[in-house]
Amino acid sequence: AAQVLLKLVQGKQDMIDMDRQELVAFLSGSSGESAGYAPQGGEITGIVKEIGDTMQKSLDEATAAEGESVKGFEAMMVAKNKEVEALTGAIESKTKQIGELGVAIVQMKEDLSDTQAALMADKEFLQELDGSCGTKGKEWEERSKTRGEELVALADTIKVLNDDDALDLFKKTLPGASSSFIQITSGADRNRAR
Repeated sequence: AAQVLLKLVQGKQDMIDMDRQELVAFLSGSSGESAGYAPQGGEITGIVKEIGDTMQKSLDEATAAEGESVKGFEAMMVAKNKEVEALTGAIESKTKQIGELGVAIVQMKEDLSDTQAALMADKEFLQELDGSCGTKGKEWEERSKTRGEELVALADTIKVLNDDDALDLFKKTLPGASSSFIQITSGADRNRAR
C-alpha cells in the first residue's frame, strides 16, 4: 500500500515540492529523522484522506469551472445563432436590393439609348428646321420688301388719284350725263312682266 501511495504522490503535480519530498521520504522510510521508525496505519490513512480531500476539492472546482464554461458556451452559441440569423436576413435583403438595382440599371441603360436616339432625331430635325427657317426668313424678307413697295405704289396711286388734276382729267374722260351706268332695260323688262 505504501508503494501505491508513493507512486500516486510522485505523479501528483498540484502539490508543493517540499510537501511532496517530505511525503516521499516518509513513505520510503529513508528520512534521516525517521530512521528506525515504523509508520502507523492511522497516520497514513490521514495523509491519504487529506490527499483525497484535496483531489475532491480540485475535482469540484474543475467541474464547477467546466459547468460555467458550458453555460457561457451555450449563451455564446445562442447569441451567435441570433447574429447569424440577423446577418442572413441582411444578406438576403442586400441580395434582393442588388437584384432590383441591376434591373433598374438595365432599364436606365435602355432609357438612355432611347433618349440618345431621340436626341439624334431632334438634332437632325433642328438642323432641317434651321435650314427651313433660313429659307422662310429670306422669303419673308422678300415678301415684306415686295409688300412695302406695293404699299408705296398704292400710296402714290391714291395720291395721284386724289390730286385735283386727276379729278379734272377723270371728269373729262366721262361722257355727259346721258352716259350712266344704270341699267334701264332691266327695269322695263320687269314692268312688262307685271
